[in-house]
Amino acid sequence: MTTVIETQVQYNNTYMMSATESYMTQEDDWDRDLLLDPAWEKQQRKTFTAWCNSHLRKAGTQIENIEEDFRNGLKLMLLLEVISGERLPKPDKGKMRFHKIANVNKALDYISSKGVKLVSIGAEEIVDGNVKMTLGMIWTIILRFAIQDISVEETSAKEGLLLWCQRKTAPYRNVNVQNFHISWKDGLALCALIHRHRPDLIDYSKLRKDDPIGNLNTAFEVAEKYLDIPKMLDAEDIVNTPKPDEKAIMTYVSCFYHAFAGAEQAETAANRICKVLAVNQENERLMEEYEKLASELLEWIRRTIPWLENRVAEQTMRAMQQKLEDFRDYRRVHKPPRVQEKCQLEINFNTLQTKLRLSNRPAFMPSEGKMVSDIANAWKGLEQVEKGYEEWLLTEIRRLERLDHLAEKFKQKCGLHESWTTGKEHLLSQKDYETASLMEIRALMRKHEAFESDLAAHQDRVEQIAAIAQELNELDYHDAASVNTRCQGICDQWDNLGTLTQKRRDALERVEKLWETIDQLYLEFAKRAAPFNNWMDGAMEDLQDMFIVHSIEEIQSLITAHDQFKATLPEADKERIAIMGIQNEITKIAQTYGIKLVGVNPYTVLSPQDITNKWEAVKQLVPLRDQMLQEEVARQQANERLRRSFAAQANIIGPWIQTKMEEIGHVSVDIAGSLEEQMNNLKQYEQNIINYKSNIDKLEGDHQLIQEALIFDNKHTNYTMEHIRVGWEQLLTTIARTINEVENQILTRDAKGISQEQLNEFRASFNHFDRKRNGMMDPDDFRACLISMGYDLGEVEFARIMTLVDPNNTGVVTFQAFIDFMTRETAETDTAEQVMASFKILASDKPYITMEELRRELPPEQAEYCISRMTNERTWRCLRRRYS
Repeated sequence: MTTVIETQVQYNNTYMMSATESYMTQEDDWDRDLLLDPAWEKQQRKTFTAWCNSHLRKAGTQIENIEEDFRNGLKLMLLLEVISGERLPKPDKGKMRFHKIANVNKALDYISSKGVKLVSIGAEEIVDGNVKMTLGMIWTIILRFAIQDISVEETSAKEGLLLWCQRKTAPYRNVNVQNFHISWKDGLALCALIHRHRPDLIDYSKLRKDDPIGNLNTAFEVAEKYLDIPKMLDAEDIVNTPKPDEKAIMTYVSCFYHAFAGAEQAETAANRICKVLAVNQENERLMEEYEKLASELLEWIRRTIPWLENRVAEQTMRAMQQKLEDFRDYRRVHKPPRVQEKCQLEINFNTLQTKLRLSNRPAFMPSEGKMVSDIANAWKGLEQVEKGYEEWLLTEIRRLERLDHLAEKFKQKCGLHESWTTGKEHLLSQKDYETASLMEIRALMRKHEAFESDLAAHQDRVEQIAAIAQELNELDYHDAASVNTRCQGICDQWDNLGTLTQKRRDALERVEKLWETIDQLYLEFAKRAAPFNNWMDGAMEDLQDMFIVHSIEEIQSLITAHDQFKATLPEADKERIAIMGIQNEITKIAQTYGIKLVGVNPYTVLSPQDITNKWEAVKQLVPLRDQMLQEEVARQQANERLRRSFAAQANIIGPWIQTKMEEIGHVSVDIAGSLEEQMNNLKQYEQNIINYKSNIDKLEGDHQLIQEALIFDNKHTNYTMEHIRVGWEQLLTTIARTINEVENQILTRDAKGISQEQLNEFRASFNHFDRKRNGMMDPDDFRACLISMGYDLGEVEFARIMTLVDPNNTGVVTFQAFIDFMTRETAETDTAEQVMASFKILASDKPYITMEELRRELPPEQAEYCISRMTNERTWRCLRRRYS
C-alpha cells in the first residue's frame, strides 16, 4: 500500500511540474511598456502584500509597499527562505545598487533552481521598483510555492484548484464556480467553502445573493479570525470591478485549500474508521441475531421433545387417531418453518464467520450450548424422538384395533354361550325322574346323553372365550376387569354345569336299571339331530363370525374356506333329509300300529321344525356371508390400489432426491463460469427443486389416505414417507448451503480484491486434485495441490496450514476452506496499524483522542458506538499507548 501511495505522489509531482510550466508560460510575455489595469493592479497589490506578510510575520517582519520593500532583495530572500524552509546564499550587506542587484539575483536564481522559468523579469527592474515586474515576480513565487502542489484527479494546479472549489460548493444553492473572477463576486462561493468545512462558523441559510458586500466581508472576517487567513481583498473593489483580478482571487482561494487540507485528511481518516465501525456493528448485529434465533430454536426443540416422548396411550381408537392427526399437523404445519429457521441459522453462521475472516477478526464463538453442532445434535435428538413417537402411535393404533376386534368377538361368543346356558342349571337340577314312567325315564336318560353331547360340543367355545380374555389381558385392554369378571362367571358356571351333569347322569343310571324299554327311533333322531343342530349352530356362528384382514391374500383365504363350507352343504342336506326321515319313520310306525304320540320327543328338545327353521336360517346366512366377503375384497383391492399408487410415486421421488443429492455433491466444484453465473445457475437449480415440492405434497396426500385406511405395509416399494421427508429436508438444506458457499466466495472475492481469473485458477487446481470428485481433498492431495501452486512446504509449515484449513481435524479439506486459505494468502484488508494511524490523524498527532473529537469527526451513531467500546480510562490509556 505504501509503494502505491509513493508512486502516486511522484507521478503527481511530475505532472504538476509540467502543468505549472505550461501555465506559467502564459505569464512569460511580460510587456514592459503595458500597464496593468488599475483595478487589477490595486487588487494584486493588496492581495500579494497580504500573502507575503502572512509568511514574513513568521520571521518577525512585514512589508508596507510591495515594489519598495523588495528592492534591496533582503526581504525577498527572507520570504523565499520562510516559504521553502531552505537556506539561501548569504546576502550582500552593502547598500549600493550593485549590492541590491546581487541580492535580488540570488533570489531569482533560487526561483530558477526550482524549475521556474523567468521571462522578462530581471533584477534591475525589481531594484528600480517596477510595479508590473515586481507583481509578476511575486505571482511567480505564489504559483510555485502555493498553487503548484494543488492537484485533484491529476489536473493542473489552476484546474485542480478550480475542480476542488467546484466539488466543495456543488451542494450549495446560488453557487456555480466556473472561473476565478466573476464566479466569486457575490461572496457566496467563499462562504460555501467555509461552511462546507466549518459549518459552525457561518449560517449559510441566512445569506442572500443580493448582498455581495456583506457576504464577502463575512467570509473575510471569519477567515481572518478563525482560519488564520489574512484579509487579502477588498469587498467593494471586487463588487465594483466588472471582472476581478484572477491572480488575486486564486491567491486568496489557495489559502483556503491549504487551510482545509488537514480537514481532508481527517475526513479520509474518519471514513476509514467509519468503515471499520460499520463492519463491527454489522457483525455484532449478526451475532445477536444468531444468538436470538438459536435460543428460540433450541427452546422450541426443548418444548417439543417432551410432547413427543409422552407415550401414555389412550384407551380408545378415536383418541389415538386424534393423537395421530395432531402429529400430522405438527409435521405439516409446525415443523417446516423450524426446518427453514435451522437452515437459515447455519447460513447466517457461515456468512458471519466469512465476514469476520475478511475483517481479520476472531471467529465468532456462540454462547455455551448454542453452537451449530449443539443445534444439530438437538435436532438429531428431536428427529429420533419424532420417529419413535410415530412408530409408537401406529403400534398403539394396531393394538387398539386388535383389542376392539377381540372385545367385540368376546362379547359375541359370550352372548351365544350365555344364551345357550340359560336355564340349563335349572333343568339339570330337576328330579323329574322320581315320578316318571319307564318310558319317560328312558327318555330322560337319552335326553341327558344328548345334552352331554351338546355340552361337550360347547367346550371349545368356552375355551375360545377364555383364550380371548387372556389375550385381552396381555394386550392391556382398558376394560379388562369387566372382561375377567364375565369370563370368570362363564367358567364357574361351566364347572357347575359339569358337576350337575355328572350328578344327573348318576341318578338316571341308577333309575335306568329299573326300566327296560326305550324308543330307538326317538333316540336315533335325538342323537343325529343334536350333532346336526350343533353343526348348524357352528355354521351359523362361523357365517356370522367377524373377521379382520390386511391383504387380498387373507380375504381370498377366507373366501376359499367359505367355498369349502358351501361345498359341504349338499352332504349336510342329505343328513338333514336322513334326520327328517327318522321323524317320518316314527310317524309312519305310529300310524301303522295306531300308536298315539303324546308330547314331543322325550330325548331332545329339538323338533323337526327346529331343524327345518335353522336349516333355512343357515341357507339365508350363506349369501349374506358372500356379500360381506365381496365387500371386503373390494376394500382390500382399494387398499392395494393405494399401495401401488404410493409406491409408483415413491419409487420415482426417492431416486430423484438421491440423484439430486449426488448432483449437488459435485456442483460446488464442477460448475464453471463466474461466481455470479454460478449463483444464477444454483438458484435456478434450487427453484427447480422447489417446483418439485408439489410431487412431495401429492405423495403426502396419498400417505394420509393409506394411514386413514389403516394400511401398515407396502411390498411394492422400499421407500416410506419418513424416508422421503428426511431426504427432501436434506436436499433443501444442501442446496441452500451450496448457494451460501458461493455467496461467501463472492463476498470473499469482493472484499479481498480477488479476481475472477484467480478464483477460476483456484477452482481448477482444487478440481484437479479432488480425485474422488466429492468436493474434498485428503491431506496428501492438498499438499500436492499447494506444491503445484509454488509453495515450498516443510512439515512444520504444512502442519500450520492444516490447522487453518481443517481446524476440527476432520482429515479432509473442503473447497470453501481451500478458497479461504488462498484468499488470505493473496488479499489485503484494513490492518490494525492503518486503523490506529487513522485515529492518530483525527487526534491531530496528539498522543490521545477525546470523545469530543470523535463526536466531531465521526457520524453520530458510529461516534457513540466507538465511545461505548472505550468505557473506562484504562481503555483510553491503552489506545494512547497504541498509536502514540
